[in-house]
Amino acid sequence: QVQLVESGGGLVQAGGSLRLSCAASGRTFSSYAMGWFRQAPGKERELVAAITSWSGGHTYYADSVKGRFTISRDNAKNTVYLQMNTLKPEDTAVYYCAAKYTVVFGLIYTDYDYWGQGTQVTVSS
Repeated sequence: QVQLVESGGGLVQAGGSLRLSCAASGRTFSSYAMGWFRQAPGKERELVAAITSWSGGHTYYADSVKGRFTISRDNAKNTVYLQMNTLKPEDTAVYYCAAKYTVVFGLIYTDYDYWGQGTQVTVSS
């Protein structure tokens, strides 16, 4: 079993940057594909970025964040990151990290086995 704890959210002005972190418990973190999702009020939870397990050689980004967000992982620290640059008001949401016990990441929230509690990101205009 994996426990996930997100941090790094907050309030930022449009054009600013934040880096989210997701710390995982357990000794098999490297075996999990990881994803970052977000959910804004009244909207469905959507995948923002994902990374394969082990070396994280493959990544996925939603079109809305391509070129602005970067997902990465540090298996030695049991942590996955989401670097968010050039933030926009429409990026405002609760951001969740999720883990899937497989090599390849999933694209929908039901693909994932474990979830963090979420961290709020608010971008002011």
